[in-house]
Amino acid sequence: MSETPITHFGYRDVPEADKAKLVGEVFTSVARKYDVMNDLMSLGVHRLWKRYFVGTSGVREGDAVLDLAGGTGDIAALLLPKVGAKGRVVVGDINGDMLRVGRDRLLDRGLVRGLDWSQMDAEALPFPDRSFDCVTMAFGLRNVTHKDKALAEIHRVLKIGGRALVLEFSAVKSELLKPLYDFHSFQVLPRIGALVAGDKASYRYLAESIRKHPDQDTLKAMMETAGFARVDVRNLSAGIVAIHRGYRV
Repeated sequence: MSETPITHFGYRDVPEADKAKLVGEVFTSVARKYDVMNDLMSLGVHRLWKRYFVGTSGVREGDAVLDLAGGTGDIAALLLPKVGAKGRVVVGDINGDMLRVGRDRLLDRGLVRGLDWSQMDAEALPFPDRSFDCVTMAFGLRNVTHKDKALAEIHRVLKIGGRALVLEFSAVKSELLKPLYDFHSFQVLPRIGALVAGDKASYRYLAESIRKHPDQDTLKAMMETAGFARVDVRNLSAGIVAIHRGYRV
């Protein structure tokens, strides 16, 4: 008999088949308080990271953009003015609760035109080859069970010359900052999660998932293996987060 494939869920080892369900439970639990918690956890800096991410994306008027793990709508709202009236942004997320929260928030802001919302799995995207000029993914790749499959799918749906942009937590480069960052991640964040979102365990998982995510060089190599060319890495906030960019050629 073959052994059951195992992967990580934070610091726990779990069957691969169970990870998507476990991650889904986390984000269903935190969906309503997700943005509030992001502000508290990062002291609002996540908004600056996202603005910089989109501002340096190279997205132009008329582009078709797929925003994966985009359920809260933050990245989509920033992309819309860039694609203009002739472009479109497809927001994809595996979690329906996150999509509903994001869609309702953007509807309240009057952002409807040029936006499509769809529940999807990043490992099996429901689009033909060469459908998009750009694919963005902010703070979502670390939750994917098979990151190599997701990267291959992103590469597949990009047009020739299209680019993938991944904004994700990464490996802190400052030795002075590391102990403070660890204390904030494992002592402060779960307590804030318990007080504000009523969910300590989910925020401990989120901290653990960051530590299990590939570092800058490893993710760069994974993107190159998936077929991306001219992959570059840009660290923000001493490597707390990093932007990986690669092109389909």
